[in-house]
Order: sequence, then C-alpha cells, then structure tokens
Amino acid sequence: MVTDKDGYMHLIQYLTEHLGLFESSENTVNTTETVMELFEDQLSAQIIMVCGQNPQLSFAQRNIVIREIDAIVYDLEEILASVANHQATLEQSIFVTEFSGLIKNLFDQEVAHLLR
Repeated sequence: MVTDKDGYMHLIQYLTEHLGLFESSENTVNTTETVMELFEDQLSAQIIMVCGQNPQLSFAQRNIVIREIDAIVYDLEEILASVANHQATLEQSIFVTEFSGLIKNLFDQEVAHLLR
C-alpha cells in the first residue's frame, strides 16, 4: 500500500539525511518520551485520523493500513536502533511531528486510490 511506493522511499531517505538530529545529545530533553515512543504516538494519531476521515474503509482495508503502520514502525526501529530509547528533544519532536504528517499524506493518497 504505502511501504512499496516511491514516496515512502523518499521519506526514508529524508529521515536518513536527518539522522544527525537524533544522534546529537547537545540539545535539552523535551519530554519524558523516548524517540521511538514519540514516533509511535505520532504515527498512531495520524492513522486514527486517516481512518476517521475515511469511515467507508472496510475492516479488511483498515487492517491493511494497520499492517503498513507496523511495517513503518519496524523500519523506524531498524533505522533509529542506536537512539530509539533516548529521551526526545524539542527539535526531534518537531521533526517527528513533520515526518508523521508526511506519512499521513502518503496514506491519504493511497486510501483515496483504494476507495475509487
């Protein structure tokens, strides 16, 4: 659905280009959440919005969306393995929010195609 699309590959590349943001420990901690918890929370909120905005999605289609998010979280865990359990900084929080919004955009496009 999403993870096999060019847009997703571009987002992963975008993330890898900004890994320095996550490896820097010079910034002050923003929350009690870890980097991975922040990604999980933001992605969950975005997918809830996708499903809420598209009530015509069938149960099977919603399951496909959830499996895709699981795959994305797995990819993020692989990419961010060395920093996943570090406390998130304000800069990281801003990036994660932006990145999660971009992931939602990919889902919005794919769901629109799916429902045609």
